[in-house]
Amino acid sequence: MPESYLDNKPCGGRYGDIVAAIGNTPLVELKRLSPKPGVRIWAKLESQNPTGSVKDRVARAMIEDAEEKGLIRPGQMILEPTSGNTGISLAMICHRKGYQLKVVMPDNVTPERTQLLKMYGAEIVYSEGSKGSNGAVEMALEMAERDASYYMPYQYGNPANPLAHYNGTALEILEELDEVSAFVAGLGTGGTLMGNGRRLKEELGDAVKIVAAEPMQGEPVQGLRSLEDGFIPPIIDISLLDRKIFVTNRDAIIWTRRLLDEEGIFAGVSSGAIASIAVRIANEMEEGNIVFIVCDDGWKYFSSGIYTLPVDEVKNLDSTIWW
Repeated sequence: MPESYLDNKPCGGRYGDIVAAIGNTPLVELKRLSPKPGVRIWAKLESQNPTGSVKDRVARAMIEDAEEKGLIRPGQMILEPTSGNTGISLAMICHRKGYQLKVVMPDNVTPERTQLLKMYGAEIVYSEGSKGSNGAVEMALEMAERDASYYMPYQYGNPANPLAHYNGTALEILEELDEVSAFVAGLGTGGTLMGNGRRLKEELGDAVKIVAAEPMQGEPVQGLRSLEDGFIPPIIDISLLDRKIFVTNRDAIIWTRRLLDEEGIFAGVSSGAIASIAVRIANEMEEGNIVFIVCDDGWKYFSSGIYTLPVDEVKNLDSTIWW
């Protein structure tokens, strides 16, 4: 039997419904991307969640937390700002559990996201695309203030967001690896970084570095945000981060293609940004494990055309917006 299969666990499992199948995603070593024999780079494939993104964990945690606290009732309208993935995850879970969903989303997202939301029965309100996810947040907060019948989980300020990772993703990583030198994730709502970072720090101390991939100000990396753009999600505690490293949209696209071309991983653009930072950290180390998050799959970005561009054209990209 090939060496690569020796540590495999039985695939899948048995679940009562699709919501229960969220989590327990694969951790895959990317040997072709590692610059040194002693440094192992691991991708946590959150793209393998039911709707194809890490936000399945967050959406489930926020809805179940609201149910436990009696904050929502069957048939109630849930309202949430999103750049796409959280809305899609909420749409699937609300459809399964019997809630209505209205999402506020920038009008320049890829059409695949709109199609998925409508397939799950969500209502979409579009915000100004040039304002990005910050514009969606602003509009949703105004709507919630005007109409008290909405329940807004508000992923940017809901403690259930990081707790989904503190009690889930991080424990799955620790179950597989005794040592983690660096954990790399994108700076978005902050939930992935805060939840994983806090748990890994508690278990491993200063032996693990928590690293954020942050877009340069004005760089439109889908799903990530620059704190310099003026909105810092309430759940973010900057002191938990050991480093913030800037990434460009061009880097994100190039490394998204490298994940596909060199490792066979069909990932979204933010995952390319995060992978680029993971490899940068790997170049600074002599040995150890680096874990980074593959936030979502590439299907929601397919219309952007980046997956079918010739390699030479990918290398020559500027910071064009592809969605």
